[in-house]
Amino acid sequence: MMLSIFERRPGARRFRSRATGATALFALFVLGMMVTLVGGAAAAATSVPLGTADSFAVLAGAGITNTGPTTVTGDLGTFPTTTFTGSASVTVTGTNHNGDSVTQGAKTDLVTAYNTAAGEGPTSPIAADLGGQTLAPGVYNSASSIGLTGTLTLDGGGDPNATFIFQAGSTLTTASASQVSLINGAQSCNVFWQVGSSATLGTGSTFRGTILALTSITVTTSATVDGRVLARNGAVTLDSNTITRPSCAAAAATTATTATTATTATTATTATTATTATTATTATTATTATTATTATTATTATTTTTTATTTASPTTTTAAPKKAAPKKAAPKKAASAKQATQARPARTHVGLTG
Repeated sequence: MMLSIFERRPGARRFRSRATGATALFALFVLGMMVTLVGGAAAAATSVPLGTADSFAVLAGAGITNTGPTTVTGDLGTFPTTTFTGSASVTVTGTNHNGDSVTQGAKTDLVTAYNTAAGEGPTSPIAADLGGQTLAPGVYNSASSIGLTGTLTLDGGGDPNATFIFQAGSTLTTASASQVSLINGAQSCNVFWQVGSSATLGTGSTFRGTILALTSITVTTSATVDGRVLARNGAVTLDSNTITRPSCAAAAATTATTATTATTATTATTATTATTATTATTATTATTATTATTATTATTATTTTTTATTTASPTTTTAAPKKAAPKKAAPKKAASAKQATQARPARTHVGLTG
């Protein structure tokens, strides 16, 4: 009995050991699934609807100030403050709505867009300057400020709808000559910067995306924006800038069209080749026919010449007898004359007798 109990205890220990191992594996599996789900959710950020603010490249709440030649592609407006200083040196490809009803509607939609961008999640933390980083689509958050020195690369992963949202609790500041680079299908129209206070873009910097700032936006000398600068309550300050409202390109449709064009081109090439081959065949046939015709003509000519030569000999030989025939006809005529002479005396004789 004692031996039997001793033998069963190792089995029980092995069972408990296996159960513990299975529990640990299950816990790791659940943890992995949670990480996957969180990461997938972050990558599933959705584009921020701008409503009627979508057509604007520059939108302000407390006026617009410009220095130097600036080009704005898109609409422009400010409300409730409608002051626009330095407008004479701004080239607007779009409409300057100033403080009209269109601008007022856009300002209302800007509030909605700002709140939507601020509420996107789950988020990935921004722990340092964005310069030198390559980021996948998702929502990135900093409880305080966001800084960019150097180059930030946004990788769309081949998805033209890939969305990037950056949330700053306070400010957004980019250094001089800094830039935002887009690769693998990422588009400026799907990049959004929600800023809790004000944004400043450095001298000569290249920025991409739509800035939704609670207060003001300053675009310093020669900075370029492929996106929008939209300030809810403060002013927008410009200085010899180029600001272009982005539009999303239908990449899939473009690819399909290119493929169709390539197919058409291939078909056209094939058709041309076939035509060339047909022409070559026709030319060969024509040459053969010409040769055959020439040969036939030559043969016919030879035959005709031979026939003419053969016929000429009999004609020359028999020509003499035909010319001698009139000589034989003379006696016949003479005989007839003699007969006529002989007949006349007979009739004369009968007349004398009477």
